[in-house]
Amino acid sequence: MLQRDHLFEWRTIYQNVILGLELRHTLTRTNRDYVLKLLEDYGLYAFKDKKPSELSGGMRQRAALIRTMAIHPDLLLLDEPFSALDSQTRLNVSADIAQIIRQTDKTAVLITHDLSEAVTLADRVLVLSKRPAIIKCEMPIHYEIDRHDPMAIRNTAEYQQYFNHLWEVLTNEQSVIHTP
Repeated sequence: MLQRDHLFEWRTIYQNVILGLELRHTLTRTNRDYVLKLLEDYGLYAFKDKKPSELSGGMRQRAALIRTMAIHPDLLLLDEPFSALDSQTRLNVSADIAQIIRQTDKTAVLITHDLSEAVTLADRVLVLSKRPAIIKCEMPIHYEIDRHDPMAIRNTAEYQQYFNHLWEVLTNEQSVIHTP
Protein backbone atom coordinates (compact mmCIF):
# COMPACT_ATOMS: atom_id res chain seq x y z
CA MET A 1 0.00 0.00 0.00
CA LEU A 2 1.62 3.18 -1.22
CA GLN A 3 1.46 6.90 -0.39
CA ARG A 4 -1.26 7.40 -2.97
CA ASP A 5 -4.12 4.97 -3.46
CA HIS A 6 -3.46 4.50 -7.21
CA LEU A 7 -7.12 3.65 -7.87
CA PHE A 8 -8.08 3.74 -11.54
CA GLU A 9 -10.76 6.33 -12.24
CA TRP A 10 -12.27 4.33 -15.12
CA ARG A 11 -12.96 1.40 -12.78
CA THR A 12 -15.50 1.23 -9.99
CA ILE A 13 -14.33 0.70 -6.42
CA TYR A 14 -15.22 -2.99 -6.69
CA GLN A 15 -13.32 -3.30 -9.97
CA ASN A 16 -10.33 -1.57 -8.37
CA VAL A 17 -10.25 -3.82 -5.31
CA ILE A 18 -10.38 -7.02 -7.39
CA LEU A 19 -7.59 -5.89 -9.73
CA GLY A 20 -4.88 -7.92 -7.98
CA LEU A 21 -7.05 -11.03 -8.11
CA GLU A 22 -7.63 -10.50 -11.83
CA LEU A 23 -3.92 -10.06 -12.49
CA ARG A 24 -3.11 -13.22 -10.53
CA HIS A 25 -5.92 -15.14 -12.24
CA THR A 26 -7.41 -15.97 -8.81
CA LEU A 27 -10.78 -14.24 -9.10
CA THR A 28 -12.75 -17.17 -7.73
CA ARG A 29 -16.21 -17.09 -6.17
CA THR A 30 -14.58 -17.49 -2.74
CA ASN A 31 -12.30 -14.50 -3.35
CA ARG A 32 -15.18 -12.40 -4.68
CA ASP A 33 -17.18 -13.18 -1.54
CA TYR A 34 -14.14 -12.28 0.57
CA VAL A 35 -13.81 -8.91 -1.20
CA LEU A 36 -17.52 -8.17 -0.73
CA LYS A 37 -17.17 -9.00 2.98
CA LEU A 38 -14.15 -6.67 3.26
CA LEU A 39 -16.13 -3.90 1.55
CA GLU A 40 -18.98 -4.49 4.01
CA ASP A 41 -16.71 -4.71 7.06
CA TYR A 42 -14.84 -1.51 6.19
CA GLY A 43 -17.87 0.60 5.31
CA LEU A 44 -17.45 0.69 1.54
CA TYR A 45 -20.07 -1.79 0.34
CA ALA A 46 -22.56 0.98 -0.45
CA PHE A 47 -19.85 2.65 -2.57
CA LYS A 48 -18.67 -0.42 -4.49
CA ASP A 49 -20.22 0.84 -7.75
CA LYS A 50 -18.86 4.39 -7.37
CA LYS A 51 -15.80 5.80 -9.09
CA PRO A 52 -12.77 6.78 -6.96
CA SER A 53 -13.42 10.51 -7.49
CA GLU A 54 -16.75 10.06 -5.70
CA LEU A 55 -15.04 8.96 -2.46
CA SER A 56 -13.22 10.88 0.25
CA GLY A 57 -9.47 10.46 0.69
CA GLY A 58 -9.98 8.19 3.70
CA MET A 59 -12.43 6.00 1.81
CA ARG A 60 -10.00 5.74 -1.08
CA GLN A 61 -7.24 4.60 1.30
CA ARG A 62 -9.58 1.95 2.74
CA ALA A 63 -10.28 0.77 -0.81
CA ALA A 64 -6.52 0.57 -1.44
CA LEU A 65 -6.17 -1.52 1.74
CA ILE A 66 -8.97 -3.83 0.63
CA ARG A 67 -7.24 -4.23 -2.74
CA THR A 68 -4.09 -5.21 -0.85
CA MET A 69 -5.92 -7.56 1.54
CA ALA A 70 -7.88 -9.22 -1.29
CA ILE A 71 -4.84 -11.19 -2.44
CA HIS A 72 -4.33 -12.66 1.06
CA PRO A 73 -0.78 -11.39 1.67
CA ASP A 74 1.23 -12.75 4.59
CA LEU A 75 2.96 -9.40 5.01
CA LEU A 76 1.60 -5.90 4.41
CA LEU A 77 4.04 -3.20 3.34
CA LEU A 78 2.67 0.28 3.97
CA ASP A 79 4.79 3.10 2.55
CA GLU A 80 3.54 6.32 4.11
CA PRO A 81 -0.07 5.40 3.27
CA PHE A 82 -1.58 8.34 5.16
CA SER A 83 0.71 11.15 3.98
CA ALA A 84 -1.76 12.49 1.39
CA LEU A 85 -4.53 12.94 3.99
CA ASP A 86 -5.31 15.99 6.13
CA SER A 87 -4.42 15.61 9.82
CA GLN A 88 -7.92 14.79 11.13
CA THR A 89 -8.62 12.27 8.38
CA ARG A 90 -5.13 10.88 8.82
CA LEU A 91 -5.76 10.17 12.52
CA ASN A 92 -9.07 8.46 11.84
CA VAL A 93 -7.99 6.44 8.81
CA SER A 94 -4.70 5.36 10.37
CA ALA A 95 -6.53 4.16 13.48
CA ASP A 96 -9.09 2.32 11.29
CA ILE A 97 -6.42 0.65 9.20
CA ALA A 98 -4.34 -0.29 12.24
CA GLN A 99 -7.45 -1.88 13.79
CA ILE A 100 -8.20 -3.77 10.56
CA ILE A 101 -4.65 -5.11 10.43
CA ARG A 102 -4.78 -6.21 14.08
CA GLN A 103 -8.16 -7.91 13.57
CA THR A 104 -6.85 -9.89 10.62
CA ASP A 105 -3.71 -10.83 12.56
CA LYS A 106 -1.48 -9.70 9.70
CA THR A 107 2.10 -8.55 10.02
CA ALA A 108 2.57 -5.04 8.68
CA VAL A 109 5.60 -2.87 8.08
CA LEU A 110 4.70 0.82 8.17
CA ILE A 111 7.21 3.29 6.79
CA THR A 112 6.60 6.79 8.09
CA HIS A 113 8.41 10.03 8.81
CA ASP A 114 5.71 10.98 11.33
CA LEU A 115 6.97 10.13 14.81
CA SER A 116 3.53 10.58 16.40
CA GLU A 117 2.04 8.17 13.87
CA ALA A 118 4.73 5.57 14.57
CA VAL A 119 4.35 5.80 18.35
CA THR A 120 0.55 5.68 18.10
CA LEU A 121 0.18 2.79 15.64
CA ALA A 122 3.18 0.52 16.01
CA ASP A 123 3.89 -2.45 18.23
CA ARG A 124 7.59 -1.91 17.57
CA VAL A 125 9.49 1.07 16.14
CA LEU A 126 12.79 0.89 14.30
CA VAL A 127 14.64 4.17 13.79
CA LEU A 128 17.04 4.20 10.86
CA SER A 129 20.07 6.43 10.48
CA LYS A 130 20.83 8.52 7.42
CA ARG A 131 22.40 6.77 4.45
CA PRO A 132 23.77 4.24 4.56
CA ALA A 133 20.91 3.25 6.84
CA ILE A 134 21.53 1.23 9.96
CA ILE A 135 19.12 0.57 12.81
CA LYS A 136 19.77 3.26 15.41
CA CYS A 137 17.07 2.14 17.79
CA GLU A 138 14.55 -0.64 18.22
CA MET A 139 11.75 0.04 20.67
CA PRO A 140 8.79 -2.19 21.54
CA ILE A 141 5.59 -0.16 22.06
CA HIS A 142 2.92 -1.26 24.53
CA TYR A 143 -0.09 0.58 25.90
CA GLU A 144 -2.35 -0.44 28.76
CA ILE A 145 -5.39 1.08 27.03
CA ASP A 146 -7.31 -0.07 23.94
CA ARG A 147 -5.60 1.21 20.82
CA HIS A 148 -8.71 2.13 18.80
CA ASP A 149 -8.63 5.81 19.84
CA PRO A 150 -5.45 7.58 18.67
CA MET A 151 -6.14 10.69 20.76
CA ALA A 152 -6.55 8.62 23.94
CA ILE A 153 -3.21 6.96 23.20
CA ARG A 154 -1.54 10.33 22.64
CA ASN A 155 -2.75 11.47 26.06
CA THR A 156 -1.03 8.66 27.94
CA ALA A 157 2.23 8.95 29.87
CA GLU A 158 3.59 5.97 27.88
CA TYR A 159 3.08 7.82 24.61
CA GLN A 160 4.98 10.83 25.86
CA GLN A 161 7.85 8.66 27.11
CA TYR A 162 8.10 6.75 23.82
CA PHE A 163 7.88 9.96 21.80
CA ASN A 164 10.52 11.77 23.86
CA HIS A 165 12.95 8.85 23.77
CA LEU A 166 12.57 8.38 20.01
CA TRP A 167 12.88 12.12 19.42
CA GLU A 168 16.17 12.06 21.30
CA VAL A 169 17.38 9.19 19.12
CA LEU A 170 16.30 10.97 15.93
CA THR A 171 17.99 14.24 16.82
CA ASN A 172 21.24 12.64 17.99
CA GLU A 173 23.01 11.52 14.81
CA GLN A 174 26.01 10.27 16.76
CA SER A 175 24.44 7.50 18.78
CA VAL A 176 23.21 4.08 17.91
CA ILE A 177 20.86 2.83 20.61
CA HIS A 178 19.24 -0.58 20.75
CA THR A 179 16.40 -0.67 23.23
CA PRO A 180 15.21 -4.10 24.41
